[in-house]
Amino acid sequence: MVFVLILAAISLAMTLAMLIMVSRGSYVSGQQKRFRTAVEAGRGGMEAMFQLISNRGITTTTYANLVVPSDNNFQTKLAEPTYKNNVYNWGGLDSSSTIEITSYDMRISLGAYTVYTKIVDTVEGNSGADEGLIKTAVVNAGSGEVTVVSVPYLYTIEVLSQNTTNATERSKLSVLYQY
Repeated sequence: MVFVLILAAISLAMTLAMLIMVSRGSYVSGQQKRFRTAVEAGRGGMEAMFQLISNRGITTTTYANLVVPSDNNFQTKLAEPTYKNNVYNWGGLDSSSTIEITSYDMRISLGAYTVYTKIVDTVEGNSGADEGLIKTAVVNAGSGEVTVVSVPYLYTIEVLSQNTTNATERSKLSVLYQY
C-alpha cells in the first residue's frame, strides 16, 4: 500500500510538472507572437520613414495617418549633418538614441500599433545629390572609367513600435539608412 502511494505521488508530481511546462510554453509562445507583431509594425513604420526621407520630408497622401511635427526639426535633420568640423551642428535638436512617445520625428498608426521614428544622426556621404555631368562630354567614357556610387547621406534612425492598448507589447529597432 505504501509503495502504491509513493508511485501515485511520483506520477502526480510528473503530471503537475508537465502541466506547468505546457502552460509556460503557451505563455512564451504568446509573448513571441506579440513581439513579432510589434517588430512587423516597426518595419512598416521604417518603410514609411524611408518614403518620407525620399520625399525630403514632404508628406504624401499614401499614409493618411502619418504625423510629422510642424516644427522644422525634421527638415534640419534631413539636410544638415549632426557634426560639422567636429562641432555639434543641430543646435537644440534631440539627437539622443533613446526614443520616447514624446520625442519623435514621425509617428504613424498601423492597426493596433503606433510607430515612432526619430533621426538621431545624419552624416554627409561621399558625394552630393546632383549627378548631372556624368558621361556628358566631361570625361572620356572609356573602358577604364570607374563611376563612384553616390551616397549623399547616411541616417541613423531609431524606431519604437508600441501597442496602443498594452504598452508592454513593443519593439525597438536601430536602422542605418543611406539615401
